[in-house]
Amino acid sequence: MTLMQIREANAFSVSDLRARAKGVLTPPDHRAADQNGSPWRDDFELDPELAKLDRSNEKRLAAVLIPVIERDNQASVLFTQRTDNLPTHAGQISFPGGKMDSSDANAVDTALREAREEISLDPDYVDPIGFLQDYVTSTGYRISPLVAVIRNGYSIVPDQNEVAEVFDVPLGFLMDAKNHEIHSREWRGANRQFYAMPYGDRFIWGATAGMLRNLYEWIYRVEPSS
Repeated sequence: MTLMQIREANAFSVSDLRARAKGVLTPPDHRAADQNGSPWRDDFELDPELAKLDRSNEKRLAAVLIPVIERDNQASVLFTQRTDNLPTHAGQISFPGGKMDSSDANAVDTALREAREEISLDPDYVDPIGFLQDYVTSTGYRISPLVAVIRNGYSIVPDQNEVAEVFDVPLGFLMDAKNHEIHSREWRGANRQFYAMPYGDRFIWGATAGMLRNLYEWIYRVEPSS
């Protein structure tokens, strides 16, 4: 096989993800010492003039886990479909995660705790790779997204009160810019644009798609480090 063929065969594998993330994502131990995180991206990236309509001055800290599994020798990302009876974001597709509790030492603890509570993911099977830039939402949250590889042998049991379903999408699909659509909805009397990545009958959008777009821009627009 040529070098190009080897790279193509290895594209979007777990090992390729690790290679690309090295030296780019913020290591979990470094991020744990810095509760405020790195400079952030937000829901207003496509409409920066709408940021003035954001009335939430104090951002509530939160964290999510971006869980990557290996399926058929390729990386795939796990998502949760929220139940329809939740008071906020009902029915939406998201990553396991939530707001930081006083008992959490840092964003790593928050992401792992929430993943265990929502889908019974044992932290012993979670291998954190690193953090993306924080993501600030129009609902007043500053989210720390932790990318992690889930080792084989894990099991998942969704909390039926919060999670209707757990499913995965190939990383290759999510990291292909051709699948990054821009949609819009009315927000506080204005038209706000957002990223969306429809996959079959799944509609991945909003902050979840925004964080995936960030992952693409950070590590899939460049060659992996040698």
